[in-house]
Amino acid sequence: MSQEPDLSVNFAGLTLTSPVMPACGTFELTSKPDFDANQIGAFIPKSISMNKHSKEQASSIFEAEGSMLNSVTFQSEDIEYFEARVLPVYKPYQPPLIINLSGETVDEFAQTAEKLNKWDKIAGFEINLSCPNSNDNRQMFGLLSESTYSLIRKIRNVTDKPLIAKLSPSVSRIQEITLAAEQGGADAFTVANAYSAMSIDINTRKPKLGNVIGTLSGSAIKPLIVRLIFQVHQISHLPIIGSGGVMTGSDAIEMLLAGAAAVQVGTANYRNPAAMIEIINQIRDYLIREDIHSVSSLIGQVDLS
Repeated sequence: MSQEPDLSVNFAGLTLTSPVMPACGTFELTSKPDFDANQIGAFIPKSISMNKHSKEQASSIFEAEGSMLNSVTFQSEDIEYFEARVLPVYKPYQPPLIINLSGETVDEFAQTAEKLNKWDKIAGFEINLSCPNSNDNRQMFGLLSESTYSLIRKIRNVTDKPLIAKLSPSVSRIQEITLAAEQGGADAFTVANAYSAMSIDINTRKPKLGNVIGTLSGSAIKPLIVRLIFQVHQISHLPIIGSGGVMTGSDAIEMLLAGAAAVQVGTANYRNPAAMIEIINQIRDYLIREDIHSVSSLIGQVDLS
């Protein structure tokens, strides 16, 4: 009888029971799921900022060849809402709670982290360095090394909790941004985010998205994300969460081989609320089939010979 493989991962000082977690805001525990959510590696609810960010704008979502194109404007909840309505929901669960931070200024990011730092339940912060659906004046901090460094350093000064820099794919050299985030005090990276995208209806000649330009997520971007993971892993020793296009266990394993220690699932959660559990089971089946005892042994093991 095959030994049950070890799916746990040590990530930036956090112990994850599995390497699979939701992308920010794509899975919520507001209604009790039909499965044991403690199997999930970590939780990342909707982004939090000092003040709620929301705009009444045209938005639309449609599937495109196994992927999703959407123009849902970026939104975040404020601290008061989080403490009253979100935090109590997660308290009974075991996986680490990671909070995605957003803001319009460096000070807003830091103030949010400082106010949330008091909660022991919060295991770490994911820093949203860019949001491709931001149509306001919010700076995409992760496009320049200098702004990346300054933002991470400012947050590092107000918390000792692990900081995960969520890198933007919209850069010419992600290695430079990676090093800037590491020098600023990041403990890990999320690689990466959805890609800016656009689609046009050839019959009406109008953009298919309400905001004209939106984001592409899902299967179509996975090879691009795998490449970014590989590049970040080559330049830094810090752990990586692969994010973008994970639809199956095979997708997750591919990212692990490229250098990720864990993965986020986003688009798949919208199609199937139990997608993460299925992906965890598929990873387990792969490990058993290949007689691999620990999922951690796959990290960065792409064969380049």
